[in-house]
Amino acid sequence: MPALGDEELHRLLQDDAPCGDLTTESLAIGAAAARLDFSARGAMVVCGVEEAARLFELAGARLIWRVDSGTALAAGERMLVAEGSTAQLHRAWKTAQTLVEWASGISTAASAIVAQAGGVAVACTRKNVPGTKAMSVKAVKAGGAVMHRLGLSETLLVFAEHRLFLDEAPALTVVRLRRTQPEKKTVVEVGDVAEALLWAQAGADVLQLEKFSTAAVAECRAAIGALPTRPLLAAAGGVRADNAAAYVAAGADLLVTSAPFTAPPRDVQVDFVRR
Repeated sequence: MPALGDEELHRLLQDDAPCGDLTTESLAIGAAAARLDFSARGAMVVCGVEEAARLFELAGARLIWRVDSGTALAAGERMLVAEGSTAQLHRAWKTAQTLVEWASGISTAASAIVAQAGGVAVACTRKNVPGTKAMSVKAVKAGGAVMHRLGLSETLLVFAEHRLFLDEAPALTVVRLRRTQPEKKTVVEVGDVAEALLWAQAGADVLQLEKFSTAAVAECRAAIGALPTRPLLAAAGGVRADNAAAYVAAGADLLVTSAPFTAPPRDVQVDFVRR
């Protein structure tokens, strides 16, 4: 399903051509019939094809064929075909291409981390570029990852910046949170093994190990292993495709990452054919 509705997509088209397509109009070629193909320049997990297809439709063109977001494509494989007038296809071309390239960068990067995680869940943070949340979440899911949290409203994550203003024992904090939010897990971000053990003993459900080395994750796993109830360990900060397997091997139950949001876009080849 598209992450962006028609109103948002119309806004993107209007932003790119607020007063028409000056070049196409000046060349007087807008009425010519044409076909446009999108294909992958390199291997990618594609995302945003549904939105791209709808952009062409909103510009007046006709969708002939497309793949679904989440499809893994090899170099040269097609992802979308549209037909219409040259004016219609040019109107949506760059906006659609750019959207797919950017979103596919996120989904491809997320997929690469998932592939190295060996079945351990990969969760992406809320550190997406402001204003891009809907498409960023879609891209994360297209890559096989899940969302760590969508925002501040639906999860409990206690940072050191929260604890600075508390004057109580960690166990009391956990009790208070469970009383006020009984359906939510209590997640606590910790900065070292000693802090992790303190909050594990206090009863936290999940420990977010911020910027822990793999050795520190393994030490933390050993330190809390004897507790009657062991919290989940979420390795966070600096998790990438090239170290995901090492964090899993060290004992992480969950990988938390922001890396896909800054991944380079994937290249989309665009070919126009005169009909």
